[in-house]
Amino acid sequence: MCSIRGHVTPAATVARVRPSDAALGVDVDGCRFARCLRCDAWIPGPVRPAADATSETLPPLDQLDQLELPRRGRALDDAVIVRLIAIERAVHCVIFGAIAIALAFVATNLGSIHHSAQSLVNQLQGAVQGRNASRGFLNREARRLLDLHHSTVMLLLATAAVYCVVEGIEAVGLWHERRWAEYLTALATAGFLPFELNELAKHVTIVRIGALVINLAVLIWLVWAKHLFGIRGGAATLTEQTDWDTVLAGPCVSTRASATTVATTR
Repeated sequence: MCSIRGHVTPAATVARVRPSDAALGVDVDGCRFARCLRCDAWIPGPVRPAADATSETLPPLDQLDQLELPRRGRALDDAVIVRLIAIERAVHCVIFGAIAIALAFVATNLGSIHHSAQSLVNQLQGAVQGRNASRGFLNREARRLLDLHHSTVMLLLATAAVYCVVEGIEAVGLWHERRWAEYLTALATAGFLPFELNELAKHVTIVRIGALVINLAVLIWLVWAKHLFGIRGGAATLTEQTDWDTVLAGPCVSTRASATTVATTR
């Protein structure tokens, strides 16, 4: 995340770091080492002159809420996974939307499609005695089109449109990390599993196996990691806030010693 958004180093933007700020930044031989509050890396840089600094000093460690604190650790990991699920749902939305558009075209032009299919069957009649596999395939597919009824197309169109809307709502809600979207995604995914299992029982393909595995993984992760449906104590036991007192009291002394060594070597 820091490689995308940049490090969060509040100590790099102030004019002066005090001994009490040692958990966030230190000055070594004119070089400022500032700790990233997201990844804990110590980033070297110049000491800011007072004119360019955002403030004279950092707020006290017990008042860090005055800073813009990033998410880190488990909370950040969960947010990234939720965003990935949102992207996957957005892809589903686009696919179902394309299918709905294609079915709308079929429903509008079903008569001409039947006419073209019947013409193709007539042309291929008598020429598919097993001597030409491609003609046999065309004949079978043309007859399938002839068996396609308007009511069936409309049912498929309505199903694709509903799934497009549902997947779109899931994507938007998950991207904004709404808890109702997590429930909706879990329910929709669980509801879709019987259809996936039925299709897999008819014909096993890598795509169907992959889709089933992904959806199972999404469902299990959401229920377990997000404490849905009262699992692991429910929402009351879901803690996503960072304990900054513990973080800042962590093993940063050795890191600062390494920073000092680097600066001395330079």
